[in-house]
Amino acid sequence: MSGHSHWATIKRSKGAADAKRGQLFTKLGRELEIAAREGGGDPNSNFKLRLAVDKAKQAQMPKDNIERAIQRGTGQLKGESLEEIQYEGYGPQGTALIVEVVTDNRNRAASEVRRVFSRHGGNLGSTGSVAWMFERKGTISLQPDDVDAEELALLAIDAGAEDVKVEDDLVEVYTRPEELMKFKETFEQKKIPFESAELAWIPKSLAQLDVKATLANLRLIDSLEELDDVSHVHSNLEISEEAAQAYEAEE
Repeated sequence: MSGHSHWATIKRSKGAADAKRGQLFTKLGRELEIAAREGGGDPNSNFKLRLAVDKAKQAQMPKDNIERAIQRGTGQLKGESLEEIQYEGYGPQGTALIVEVVTDNRNRAASEVRRVFSRHGGNLGSTGSVAWMFERKGTISLQPDDVDAEELALLAIDAGAEDVKVEDDLVEVYTRPEELMKFKETFEQKKIPFESAELAWIPKSLAQLDVKATLANLRLIDSLEELDDVSHVHSNLEISEEAAQAYEAEE
């Protein structure tokens, strides 16, 4: 088991995803606001905003909340002074992490991220310290359901996907960043359900650790994602089936 989407799948099965819905809406609202500020309030012409809107809808964020966040981004409503920051660091046993932040207080965000790294046996690195281990890609996680997973993989390959991974009940499709929306629309037109479609930092190689070290890294990632200012965490950690089961069993 590996890949950023599996981490989300593990959390859902553990029941953590719904634990802080209010916090989730706050984070989604910030993503919407940033996207609208950068590229305008029309999702049809603003690729980043369309991804954010789709993500918010998938999380069942109320329509009014989505519209207000977009209006804050376009300046129609007063909003916070938000900025995007990217931190890089190392987890237990030297795993590499990229932490994406959207915050209205740079000093607070840096302090909290550094504190979490330290508390879990990691450390915050300098800019560029681990980014070279990752590539920016579009990612789509498909749920085969009634469709054969191998057929979905072939469909993605025929459409020009850079890479496709089939694991159990999940098909991960990797695209060039600029082609993500094209692939997303292709699957939507064919009514193929998917868990997520987003731009992500994908590791060039994975760090294989024992179960104890893997769990220590998962706890670090979990704690980082619980911070209000953190929008995404990307890691080169490989999650074995044994480690996934051990994590799910934790209270």
